[in-house]
Amino acid sequence: MRITCASMLLLQLITASLSQFPRPCANSEGLRTKECCPVWDGDSSACGALSGRGFCTDVEVSDEPHGPQYPHTGIDDRERWPLAFFNRTCHCTGNYGGFDCGECKFGYWGSNCAEYRELVRRNILTLSTAEQQKFISYLNLAKSTISAAYVISTATRAEMGENGERPMFSDINTYDLFVWMHYYVSRDAFLGGPGNVWTDIDFAHESAAFLPWHRVYLLHWENEIRKLTRDSNFTIPYWDWRDAQTCDVCTDALMGGRSPFNPNLISPASVFSAWRVICTQPEDYNNREVLCNTTGEGPLLRNPGNHDPNRVRRLPTTADVESVINLPEYETDSMDRFANRSFRNAVEGFADPETGMSVLGQSTMHNALHVFMNGSMSSVQGSANDPIFLLHHAFIDSIYERWLRTHQPPRSSYPRANAPIGHNDRYYMVPFMPLYRNGDYFLSDKALGYEYAYLLDPGQRFVQEFLTPYLQQAQDIWPWLLGAGILGGLVATVIGVLTVLLRRKLKQNQRKRRASSYGERQPLLQSSSEEGSSSYQTTL
Repeated sequence: MRITCASMLLLQLITASLSQFPRPCANSEGLRTKECCPVWDGDSSACGALSGRGFCTDVEVSDEPHGPQYPHTGIDDRERWPLAFFNRTCHCTGNYGGFDCGECKFGYWGSNCAEYRELVRRNILTLSTAEQQKFISYLNLAKSTISAAYVISTATRAEMGENGERPMFSDINTYDLFVWMHYYVSRDAFLGGPGNVWTDIDFAHESAAFLPWHRVYLLHWENEIRKLTRDSNFTIPYWDWRDAQTCDVCTDALMGGRSPFNPNLISPASVFSAWRVICTQPEDYNNREVLCNTTGEGPLLRNPGNHDPNRVRRLPTTADVESVINLPEYETDSMDRFANRSFRNAVEGFADPETGMSVLGQSTMHNALHVFMNGSMSSVQGSANDPIFLLHHAFIDSIYERWLRTHQPPRSSYPRANAPIGHNDRYYMVPFMPLYRNGDYFLSDKALGYEYAYLLDPGQRFVQEFLTPYLQQAQDIWPWLLGAGILGGLVATVIGVLTVLLRRKLKQNQRKRRASSYGERQPLLQSSSEEGSSSYQTTL
């Protein structure tokens, strides 16, 4: 609570800011100098220079031409990212990473970032109950915790003043940070005047960067959750939706069932029923010429299966996935949503998975799941509000990984020029800080420190998907088993002691009887007349 209050106070001091900005750079000084080279706390030097972790340097952007889909120049802050805001940033050396070089690159760990580790993303339906609950609790924690490292901007760079005299940045919780990023990368471009926008622009969809951008998005999301929870083994689970007939993860135990009171809402029994969405009203933003901020815009919406059947006839099948993976070319033709026999266009969902030919008026593969959810997830700019977004894109990323392993394409297979704006090989991904180039993530996840459980060899897969959940369950109930064992041991001990004492008592009685019968020291007792017995007996 104190941290939250302090964050809100800081927000008031800074005033309201747009892109995923490192907090140390979101101020007038950073905007005026156009430099974002924060001091690393480890050695109190910019970019950790004194420790050899990195150095502050000029940003070099690609000047390769982009396609004709966006004919404007100099009107949008995302053009030639990140130069509208910063032209000097940290360049990290070796395996160091982060906006201040204080972290490690994806896949590397340790104080010197020398340890390579490979973590496994697993099917959410095979996680133990405890693991599923932990994942949901992490999501809820991210939704309620202000990001310590990043803020967002709530205005264009021009609105902040030529010298940054009006910095307009805002705090945001960790989960919504990524919702906002997905909105910002896909929003329309303002051309001037209410409702005057250019819609055929998207720096993360409808072209080559779709798969690399979302790969970095998931990696960055995992990294922020690990820092928030201090769980270094955390990975995003995936939902294998092949051949699904319904939303298998839409249960109160997982991502939230359907509300019995309103089919468009989440069940009150799920924590997600209390979530509020942001960035879901693009028409309103365009009409007012404003950017999405952190204002809540209502509850999370979802009504899976009640979509337009003409647009999505069925969910993708195993055969669809195999057909798409067999397409040999990553990008073709115009390198946009009209590309034919392009693996990227087919897996994104603008083409028939069987033929690879682009289709109009229908959504397949990745797009089909978004439409099928029939709610917050069905609008591109606000789709990340639904946590199923993460499960879905993790599985899409695994299909991307299968294609890379099957075809082993050279870097030259990724378009270097003439792709739609933001999608060329050397273009920096919007709105990430630190900076990532598209083409650098046209490579296997093995180089990035993670793997998918269903892509492991059979022995490793058995351990990850079957043995590990049972061991986790055993670990979860171990304290109860231990307590029951201790209690059972105590009961058994008491019973044993009582049995021994009783046997000793019986033996003592038997000895006394024998002694009295041989010595004739006492008269023998005979049956009493009160018992109605006419016979008397002795022990002999």
